[in-house]
Amino acid sequence: MTALTCLSKATLEAINTLGHWLADNDSGVPPAQQEADLIVLAGNAVLPTIEFAYDFAKQSGRPLLISGGIGHSTHYLQALISRHSRYHSLMVNGLSEAAILKDIAVKFWAIPAEQIIAETASANCGQNAQFTRAKLDRLNLAPLNVLLIQDPTMQRRTRATFARVWQDAQVKPRWLSFSGMLPTLERQGDGIGFAGSPSGVWPLERYISLICGEIPRLRDDADGYGPNGRDFIVHVDIPDEVMAAWHLLQDDKRLTQILVGRALT
Repeated sequence: MTALTCLSKATLEAINTLGHWLADNDSGVPPAQQEADLIVLAGNAVLPTIEFAYDFAKQSGRPLLISGGIGHSTHYLQALISRHSRYHSLMVNGLSEAAILKDIAVKFWAIPAEQIIAETASANCGQNAQFTRAKLDRLNLAPLNVLLIQDPTMQRRTRATFARVWQDAQVKPRWLSFSGMLPTLERQGDGIGFAGSPSGVWPLERYISLICGEIPRLRDDADGYGPNGRDFIVHVDIPDEVMAAWHLLQDDKRLTQILVGRALT
């Protein structure tokens, strides 16, 4: 039983408002297979997102570029694969996120190795974009329509980061955004869980902590990642209802105590 059962209906609604916006799923449905010239999967540890990328690549036959070296999500991905009922036989220790995810794609999803481009050096979202562009430039590839797939908590920032890195390009791709899932918290009996009970996702407290940490990054002010701050991303308009939801979560003392308690354990 998680301490989150004490959260109010308003707090749950605010979590879902913020989480749905961050997931940045274009039109609420995946793009048609023919819309994407290239699929980019940024390394993460959210299984529904990863498997959506595999399925899209398998069905469409489009090139799949997997970007991810060793970063803050690597040990979560390694733990996820090590305990997975199907993938656990893979060796993951010491491997980059892209190497792990490519192994799964080839060995378990029968995606041809030649369909996959692996970028194994990036350690964060900014480098995912920078090193992906460098890899495509070396291969003389200039896709016009790119499907970005990332951990839903980072999906909107990822699109803004890729747009920033391609800002000076003569040919700027159209960035299609779909994270493969729309995380929604709901009351389930005496507890709280994700709707549909998906496997291979975040512990609840980690998910909430991640989404709360995104708004300061996305703000276009002196402390944010936008052009008026660190200039890592293009300007992002944050809707009033999203900011209101974020402020509600910041002001919820019970939630703050739970998240602080999680950080200390």
